[in-house]
Amino acid sequence: MPPTVGLGFKPQHFEDAANCPAVGHWYEVHPENYMVPGGPRLAMLTTLRDRYPLSLHGVGLSLAGDAPPSVDHLGRLKALVDRFDPFVVSEHLAWSVSDEAYFPDLLPFPRTRQALTRIADNIDRTQNALGRTILIENPSLYLRLDGHELSETAFLTELTRSTGCGLLVDVNNVYVSARNMGFDAETWLDAIPGDAVGEIHLAGHVADARMGERLLIDTHGAEIAEPVWRLYERLVSRIGPRPTLIERDENIPSFKALMQERTRAAHVLACVTSNQRKAVVDA
Repeated sequence: MPPTVGLGFKPQHFEDAANCPAVGHWYEVHPENYMVPGGPRLAMLTTLRDRYPLSLHGVGLSLAGDAPPSVDHLGRLKALVDRFDPFVVSEHLAWSVSDEAYFPDLLPFPRTRQALTRIADNIDRTQNALGRTILIENPSLYLRLDGHELSETAFLTELTRSTGCGLLVDVNNVYVSARNMGFDAETWLDAIPGDAVGEIHLAGHVADARMGERLLIDTHGAEIAEPVWRLYERLVSRIGPRPTLIERDENIPSFKALMQERTRAAHVLACVTSNQRKAVVDA
């Protein structure tokens, strides 16, 4: 059965993760944590890959940066891809490296035509190095920048057309960005080309400690909020079921608690699938 809903793998959950009986289950990891010759992390990942599909979700290529992706980084990522054969490889529409200085964040940029050309070239370099297409994720936005020539959805759509890459739609990021930047999340989701979406992310957020609800922070450290669930249902009802990841990187709960959110997402996908089949029968 193809992947349905998966979890971001946490080493403290290894025993439960390696023996999860859920149908269509899968795991996602950040490849930067596994670009090593050996050791316990790779051993755990090998065990998981023997039993479940894997997805590699990168945070270090800096595709929106002012320089091409690191050749060394691409080489180590290629070795990991060849070893574990993930069903998806993804990265962010953001930058984190400049003049060999590394920043621990996924930073925004003005969405200009010049940036579109530069990022498309970086995606092409990545896909050629890996020998496969990748998915590009929309990041959370917190700061208004001047100089945008394209909307985020138009920018992402143009990238898919010019490079053949797909999209990873993070629904929580859409909600957080919409609240912070003042746009409509539903309109954003409706503008994304459904056939380009290869994966969906769901995660939690919190209100800023000083600004409260005026500024939402994508922490991956809370349960998925109800508005995000509603947006997820809206998206998959339009585009159909897609592999969906439950992300949790802070305040990590038990494996059982994460599986409860996984069950809810799987139920949404199952309902959409059932409705699609019914529509075909009734047609």
